[in-house]
Amino acid sequence: MSSSSLIHGISISVSDDDEASGKVRVRVRRKRNRQPISGRRRFLRRAARLGGPLLLASLAVFLFTYEYYRLYPYYSPSTTSSSSSSLPPPLASNLSRVDRDARAADGARKSCLKMLDHEMLQNLELPETPEQNLPVKKVVYRSSLPHLEDNISSHMTNSRFNSFTGYQTLTEREESFKPKETTTVHCGFYSENGGFRISDVDKDYMRSCRVVVATCAFGGGDDLHQPIGMTDVSVRKVCYVAFWDEVTRLAQQEEGNKIGENLMIGHWRIILVRDLPFMDQRLNGKIPKLISHRLFPMARYSIWVDSKSQFRRDPLGVLEALLWRSNSSVALSEHGARSSLYDEGKAIVKKHKATPEEVKIQLDQYRRDGIPDDKRFNGKKALAEASVIVRDHAPLTNLFMCLWFNEVVRFTSRDQLSFPYVLRRLRLPGVHLFPVCARKDLVNSLGHRRKVKPLAKERR
Repeated sequence: MSSSSLIHGISISVSDDDEASGKVRVRVRRKRNRQPISGRRRFLRRAARLGGPLLLASLAVFLFTYEYYRLYPYYSPSTTSSSSSSLPPPLASNLSRVDRDARAADGARKSCLKMLDHEMLQNLELPETPEQNLPVKKVVYRSSLPHLEDNISSHMTNSRFNSFTGYQTLTEREESFKPKETTTVHCGFYSENGGFRISDVDKDYMRSCRVVVATCAFGGGDDLHQPIGMTDVSVRKVCYVAFWDEVTRLAQQEEGNKIGENLMIGHWRIILVRDLPFMDQRLNGKIPKLISHRLFPMARYSIWVDSKSQFRRDPLGVLEALLWRSNSSVALSEHGARSSLYDEGKAIVKKHKATPEEVKIQLDQYRRDGIPDDKRFNGKKALAEASVIVRDHAPLTNLFMCLWFNEVVRFTSRDQLSFPYVLRRLRLPGVHLFPVCARKDLVNSLGHRRKVKPLAKERR
């Protein structure tokens, strides 16, 4: 037995053995003296507990407010949609983000896209067509020649070639990469029954265009973004053309974008296309994107802008900066993430943009054709990003675009895979691959708003 007692902070424990021996053990427990907390320290502790969450909340509100006011001009009704059939050209001095610069490696701010000043843009004229010593003087399209499509199509039932594209054989494909002074090539519009029908009124308008800014939205996928940054001269001289199908027309009408009596929505002239030739809407979009010279037979220049983007520069100024100044025939952006078409193939499969089987067939063919896995070509990246394409409509350039379109039809719809292949095979001179920051100067990328609706069946 043992017992203990606490007397004024002193603990005394006594056991039976101790009592028997007459000894008592005393253990002293000293009280811990706590220093009193001052009012200042108590305030600092409480501020630390409450200040952290308040600081994070303030930072979140600041970031939200900044992003809201940064993006608000792009989604306001004046820039993203308009039900009016005519809009006054926006003043270049009042455009949102038109003067955006890129930061150089040394930290200084400088513009990626060197444009002429406003006064010079107002006086800009199309240059005279120069005499060029190029191997191709004339391109003849197979659609203009007699052909027996039924006999050929029966042997190509597993391909995407149809009565719009024609039925290009591998032998014809190989011959098309051997340019002659007069070159014959498949380039869409193979048969009157092939689809992509446009009214006579629209065809007459398209024949009148000399410079074109074009976009398209099939299957109701994207909204129509009004262009900004153009001069009065470009408003008068440049055709802004948007290709729609009936699904997109109805979807845009629900959003308040109704086609006016003059067939315009804002600055865009709407061209309604009937009887699209492909079930894959991405492939339908390649028609105005890659073979615009077949749609605008009298045009000398065209600028393609993906439907997810808002064009934000003066088109004549863009032609001067990217084509005329450097004596180029085609200009498009370097790829922002990769440099090799074989690396791009892996990324396409990983992102489920195409099936592994489709990509493998395409890349295996390119390896057999001797295309190396190089990341540079003529001192530039070997891979391009084609959301913006600036080009002339000279015969050799038209041939290049036809061959590019045929590759997209034969293999996957991912045009960045076939561009470096066609470029290496044809050796087109005057290709200007501009940096990614210049593309960001050209367009505001607003992203895809909704998924497109595929067609019910493939046309043959």
